[in-house]
Amino acid sequence: MSDPADHPRRQAPRLGPGGPLGVTEAMIEALVRRFYGRVRADAVLGPIFEGAIGDWEAHLARLCDFWSSVILATGRFQGRPMAAHLRLPDIRAEHFGRWLALFEETAREVCPPPAAELFVARARMIGRSFELGLAAQRSEAPACRRRTLKFTA
Repeated sequence: MSDPADHPRRQAPRLGPGGPLGVTEAMIEALVRRFYGRVRADAVLGPIFEGAIGDWEAHLARLCDFWSSVILATGRFQGRPMAAHLRLPDIRAEHFGRWLALFEETAREVCPPPAAELFVARARMIGRSFELGLAAQRSEAPACRRRTLKFTA
């Protein structure tokens, strides 16, 4: 029987969906730092994040690991982000729209258009998942969101 470590898929570098779009670790870090700089300065989101995060440098590094795992499939992030967010009583359904608007704006500034679209699509899925998880945990009805579908030729 052959060694699983010798399997060709194990030897190939992981690129994830962002690799072919030119996403790099430097791009992820630039996006994370600029976005969370905006979050911290935001009148609504800033106080929530400032109250929950003690060591911002460690948190930003963890977020870079998270996005690297999501976009480049590096597997660097090991954690349970839903559980961490469930412990924050100040997060409300109305915060997700603001979080996503800031993220989309930042992604479009930092990343080339195809990479920005990938980040935004993943952020929307993650945000909706968190929103639904929080609503379920709190026995609340989730907010209804109207989605505009874009079709490209």
